Amino acid sequence: MKLRMPRRRRDRLLSGAAALAVVAGAGTWTASSASGDAPAVHRQDQVLKMPGADIDTSYFLARGGEGDRGKRPAVLLGHGFGGSKDDVREQAERLARDGYAVMTWSARGFGRSGGRIGLNDPEHEVKDVSRLIDWLAARPEVRLDADGDPRVGVSGASYGGAVSLLAAGHDRRVDAIAPEITYWNLADSLFPGGVFKKLWSGIFFTTGSAAGMQQPGTAPQDVGGGGRPQDAGAGRPEAGAATGAATGSGPQDGTPTGPGCGRFTPELCAMYERVAVAGKPDAEARTLLEQRSPSAVADRIKVPALIVQGQDDSLFPLDQADAMAAAIAANGAPVSVDWAAGGHDGGMREADRVEARVAAWFDRHLTGDESADTGPAFRVSRSGGIDSTDGEVILRGASGDRYPGLASGPREFALTGREQTFTNPAGGAPPALSSLPGIGGQLASFGAGLSLDFPGQNARFESAPLDEDLQITGTPTVTLKVRSTAADGSAVLFGKVYDVGPDGRQQVLPSQLVAPLRVENAQQGTTVRLRLPAIDHSVAAGHRLRLVVAATDLGYATPAATAAYTVSLDGPLAVPVAPQVRTATAGMPAWAWGLPLGALALAAALLGFRRPGRGAAGARAGVPQPDPALADVPLQITGLTKRYAKSQDRYAVRDLSFRVEKGQVLGLLGPNGAGKTTTLRMLMGLISPDAGEIRVFGHAVRAGAPVLSRVGAFVEGAGFLPHLTGRANLELYWQATGRPAEDSHMAEALEIAGLGDALERAVRTYSQGMRQRLAIAQAMLGMPDLLILDEPTNGLDPPQIREMRDVMIRYAAGGRTVIVSSHLLSEVEQSCTHLVVMDRGQRVAAGEVAEITGGGDTLLVTLAEPVDEVAVEKVAALEGVGSVVAADDGLLVRLEGATAAALIAELVRLEVPVTGVGPHRRLEDAFLTLIGGAA
Repeated sequence: MKLRMPRRRRDRLLSGAAALAVVAGAGTWTASSASGDAPAVHRQDQVLKMPGADIDTSYFLARGGEGDRGKRPAVLLGHGFGGSKDDVREQAERLARDGYAVMTWSARGFGRSGGRIGLNDPEHEVKDVSRLIDWLAARPEVRLDADGDPRVGVSGASYGGAVSLLAAGHDRRVDAIAPEITYWNLADSLFPGGVFKKLWSGIFFTTGSAAGMQQPGTAPQDVGGGGRPQDAGAGRPEAGAATGAATGSGPQDGTPTGPGCGRFTPELCAMYERVAVAGKPDAEARTLLEQRSPSAVADRIKVPALIVQGQDDSLFPLDQADAMAAAIAANGAPVSVDWAAGGHDGGMREADRVEARVAAWFDRHLTGDESADTGPAFRVSRSGGIDSTDGEVILRGASGDRYPGLASGPREFALTGREQTFTNPAGGAPPALSSLPGIGGQLASFGAGLSLDFPGQNARFESAPLDEDLQITGTPTVTLKVRSTAADGSAVLFGKVYDVGPDGRQQVLPSQLVAPLRVENAQQGTTVRLRLPAIDHSVAAGHRLRLVVAATDLGYATPAATAAYTVSLDGPLAVPVAPQVRTATAGMPAWAWGLPLGALALAAALLGFRRPGRGAAGARAGVPQPDPALADVPLQITGLTKRYAKSQDRYAVRDLSFRVEKGQVLGLLGPNGAGKTTTLRMLMGLISPDAGEIRVFGHAVRAGAPVLSRVGAFVEGAGFLPHLTGRANLELYWQATGRPAEDSHMAEALEIAGLGDALERAVRTYSQGMRQRLAIAQAMLGMPDLLILDEPTNGLDPPQIREMRDVMIRYAAGGRTVIVSSHLLSEVEQSCTHLVVMDRGQRVAAGEVAEITGGGDTLLVTLAEPVDEVAVEKVAALEGVGSVVAADDGLLVRLEGATAAALIAELVRLEVPVTGVGPHRRLEDAFLTLIGGAA
């Protein structure tokens, strides 16, 4: 998977007096075509000489639409770390068409620009922005506020967002900024709570190091999730080839760097290597990063700021936006805060909305358009459910007339749990899993996070079930007492709050975020205040809050030496709420209010045909209500259809319908390609159908549907941690569900698995059959009401197959239901009570096993000697005969109207050597007949 990092908007800096020399003259102008009446955008690509680096730039200008006296404001757009100016080209063209003079550039060390990466060093990258402003001030079409002072705004995402803040603090000519998903204090971002964020830091420095090894004329890949999936790789030919642009082949100042430093400046490279080896930050590292952070010029940023921060962001979380909003507002500047869906862990899922808001912000604060709607002082995007038509998360905006901060109106919740002792394992392995750089937020938005806390490495505390819905907006906090046995008396802890379902089976870690904290001098115990991750999350009534304090986390460096930590509560969990932030509702269109009763009825009828999943009403329509009449029916499938990808007329499953009752063992049969596994995957919510409906105990199935907690499944194999034992894998799996240990029925599952002493061996030593049995035991944990097994006997020997047969029969006899897909027809015949036979995606038969194998419409005709194909064709052509299939001991004849007596008479007439006719009893033969008849 390719991780992407933000790319987009503007920057600013100190006014440098040095004149800029343009490489290869005035550069190259090109024009991009525009559709409709939109003006064409002309782009000038050129390289500007700056101290220590050649900076590759593009300048965008549209003909027509000029403002005051033919002058227009300017906008600088910065890109994300690892990207280049090409990443923001499309946005630059749109802003140019809106009447702005737009400039983009590749920062030092990226794209075709030379120089070294200084992480927005005020003496280099920030001064580069000031020199770009100098260049803009000399353009005849750019509006000036004073001689040498253009009307200019700066925007960008992540790396480019930080330089927009820094430019505003260093260069008074900047008039408005719109930083996105960026940092305020880089030291706090990479060393939160005094803990080294090793995974994200490693991605940053690996990307920058690799930049020095790119082929000439190429740019390193953008490593975040902020922008559109544009071409964040190659520099465009027209942006350098014709203008003599720098190749980007290495630093230009001639100072040698160490191995693995790539384009990083020596002091940054040395800092990272020092911290990475030590596993924790030092004072010198913090000072270096703080000096290059916007927080260093907090008192000098006094321009209107639109701050956009992603909720799914373990790199630059919401507290960074909170700090920058507080500082800029304290300077008296207008500030609006937008918590958008997405971030470095989830991609900017609202890129179009955010871009439109940035444009409106500049319309108001650069062009002076008072009618421009810049949006509310605070806006947050919230999930409105899943759109059943495309599986996308429906987003709804909530807003307030002021920014509530992270500690608004806290409510206190008492947590239960005694003092608990847990261990930091040697080497910090295996680590708990919470944030997943680049992808964690995408999973969390679908309720499919991968959080995992290992036994013995954490303490847990829980609230009582909530009496009413709770909307968390901000940073929960809790006071803890901590004691450590580490030699230096320190402890590294990771706090997180889960949303736990009523039955304990489901737990969700909002946005997959965790709060690290280094505790010092805890030999005799100390009290600490733990600030948990800032989130916006809705907890339903009946759910519980679960505080987990862990010793490890995959994304962070932890002590290598083993130690025991003892943690207890010293007060309730304080949860911030912001009731003044209200979610928007979808009201009735204004034109409908004045219509007479008949027109209202027509409007209501039309609304009934709206596509589900849009707006508040769509959110309700997109999730079908439970059907009380099916509450006791384990499974009902109606009209299920799934097309092959990129095909309108080829079907994996087509118009499939059947029903399964309690106590049944249903066999799902069909040849390869019949659609069995596709059907099971849709049943599990792993893929979405194109049409039709699946209901489990009356609830419609979709990705992450709560009713799926009543389903146990083994479909297309199972994954295990190979270095752990079979028992440990099962225990970890169950713990990750968040349900009480006593509900796992572990002993029953282990007895079913029949692995004996192998349970205590590492899974990597298992045979295929042993892995298969362990996977089946995992599916049976918790004794689910509906058990789905896809080819469960693969890899099992005959005694194990017989045992599995008995297990399925006993399981269903207890009132539960089993669905099994298998190619071993003899086993299906002995273990299943009912069958559904599929061929080419469609159902060809369904019913009890005895009915399908022994029904009166299928006869086995035994013969004295084999007959040729001509004789078989003659029998098949008889009136009242549906199909004929040659078997080892005769013919399988399916009747469609003819009687057995009439068939015998016709066979004698055709001189077929009949020795006996009787009802067919073998599933294999019936299966072949059915498939043959369907062919």
